Amino acid sequence: MIVTAAAATCLALNVYFEGRGEDYDGQKMIAEVTMERVYETGFPKEVCAVVWEKGQFSWTHDGKSDKPKDTVAWLEAQIIANETLLYGCEFCMGATYYHTRDSEPYWAEYMQVIGMWGNHIFYREKGCDE
Repeated sequence: MIVTAAAATCLALNVYFEGRGEDYDGQKMIAEVTMERVYETGFPKEVCAVVWEKGQFSWTHDGKSDKPKDTVAWLEAQIIANETLLYGCEFCMGATYYHTRDSEPYWAEYMQVIGMWGNHIFYREKGCDE
């Protein structure tokens, strides 16, 4: 995969809006889920296409500004995104989905729980090889 500035920005935005309340590991896991989708069949093959796929991440297509306001959190998200793009996965858990602990998405019953970290629960489709 060729790492581009657009891919780094899209991944950083996803880390920022989906996980800026998490610690480094929690944000890294969110980045890894995004990248796992890039490599998994059934998802778009480009980072930005994965991030902006309609209905996949809560912050996209919500009508709110997509411009980060917390400078420190945005810098951290950019670092995590670039590390993930350059060095690959750290946790390598194989998760392709997640949600916050306070939500109950309809699709969760069809998934296998991979693990929990911070305020997020991570999943993979049932029957997928790890």
